[in-house]
Amino acid sequence: MALHKVNRMTQADHVRVTEAVAAAEQQTSGEIVTIVTDLSDHYEDIGLFWASVAAFLAFAAYGLFPDFYLGLVDSMTGGWAHDYTAGEIMAMIFVAMVLKWVGTWLILKWMPLRLALTPRAIKMARVRARAISLFKVGTEAKTVGRTGVLLYLSMKEHRAEIVADEEIAKLVTPEIWGDAMVALIDRVKAGQPGEGMAEAVRQMGIVLAEHFPKGHENPNEIPDRLIEL
Repeated sequence: MALHKVNRMTQADHVRVTEAVAAAEQQTSGEIVTIVTDLSDHYEDIGLFWASVAAFLAFAAYGLFPDFYLGLVDSMTGGWAHDYTAGEIMAMIFVAMVLKWVGTWLILKWMPLRLALTPRAIKMARVRARAISLFKVGTEAKTVGRTGVLLYLSMKEHRAEIVADEEIAKLVTPEIWGDAMVALIDRVKAGQPGEGMAEAVRQMGIVLAEHFPKGHENPNEIPDRLIEL
């Protein structure tokens, strides 16, 4: 699910989400894990890709307009014309391509630009992959009944994911979490990520209580606190 406006979590947000998890788990045998992170991936390959594209385009430009670029070189060296050998021309092109590659790569070290140049589908896939990875480490099979579910918010990608354990996934399709995701999106867009996660947890609790009501013996198997990575 796409999000558009986010702020960092405050201590009050941590308390709000933790209390929401504890309250939701009073009605269900399910265990809710909440994780928020600034960034799910650093997209180093995207920076490398665009740097390579810039270098290739520079090479193509030098090949299409050699006289123009050789004129620029002459003007930078005092305006004296010079008959360059093929080796000299290739060396200048190589140096120019390297400079173009390094310059573009350095510019793309600025994460907002790198994210802006990252295709939406790639961001979606990597946030989902990160959520699944964290779920496998901290939630999957951590409960006796395999009833853990992860709510994951990635701030800079403006994305959120819900990943459920085996027994929950059998009964609850991704579409059923729609109310929880809408609640999260609406509040995050309003600059209230903590309230958004808390409301999403409340909606998730309603779904879990319907399918996995609280039993007589229901230990708290996973801590309720909001995890910020």
